[in-house]
Amino acid sequence: MRYLMAMVFMLCLVGQAHAQELVHFPSLDGPPATQLDGYLWRAPGPGRSPAIVLLHGCSGMFTKSGKIYSRDRDWAMRFTSMGMSVLEVDSFGPRHHGQMCSPRTFSPSLYAARAFDAYAALRYLQSQNFVEPDRIGLLGWSQGGGTVLNTIRTSSRARPTSLPDGDFRAAVAFYPASCRKRVQGAVWSSSVPLLVLIGADDVWTPLPPCLALMNSPAPNTKVTMKIYPGAYHDFDWPNLPVHQIPAFRTKKGVIPIEGTNNAARADALQRVPAFFASYLR
Repeated sequence: MRYLMAMVFMLCLVGQAHAQELVHFPSLDGPPATQLDGYLWRAPGPGRSPAIVLLHGCSGMFTKSGKIYSRDRDWAMRFTSMGMSVLEVDSFGPRHHGQMCSPRTFSPSLYAARAFDAYAALRYLQSQNFVEPDRIGLLGWSQGGGTVLNTIRTSSRARPTSLPDGDFRAAVAFYPASCRKRVQGAVWSSSVPLLVLIGADDVWTPLPPCLALMNSPAPNTKVTMKIYPGAYHDFDWPNLPVHQIPAFRTKKGVIPIEGTNNAARADALQRVPAFFASYLR
């Protein structure tokens, strides 16, 4: 009987960890402030836990059928299984904007606003009684990875003047956009430890600009880069065949290539949780 009760309890925890709830909070982009949608996965069990903010890529959070993308769900469930709550911010839906993957649909003002959304998510989590307010991480993919860089850099315009419970504790940027010195500054500087993961064969957010930016950071800036040979964009996506995306041809005429790289994904699934655990635990 005790064994059965224990199994039921564990199943309840798993179900709690895998279910997300819709929450709302204002961006820091105002006035007037955009009322954002957030999708929250709570860590199972009682008490306070560390937390991670997720920033989606240029396609947004959702498939055409309205489901959260499998990559985002997969990472969220992995973090909650580690005892961390997860909040993913939908920056596009509340602003009535679709994908921003093509030059035709890209909005510079919306992209700039996403760093303000990230800090709004930090503040929201810090106000919750189930979160350890000084142990919150940040993770983004592609355009969301670029938003990570824009959010945590020393010169970030989005950082509130007052953060009584502290800044983001650590950050991860998968194949980030905006790896350009004219955007980030000649020397990369941040007080937030950063892990950058990128494929050597990525043609959408290519390696050379990130390598040039991150190779010589400012003193007291902690940056770690992991480069995956043979990997393209979205290498950590589960079960995504490698393919071209002609609809998202860049201004320079480059046709993006994306798809799973099993070796790179396997390494990231170990490396990223270990990185966050070292700073959030």
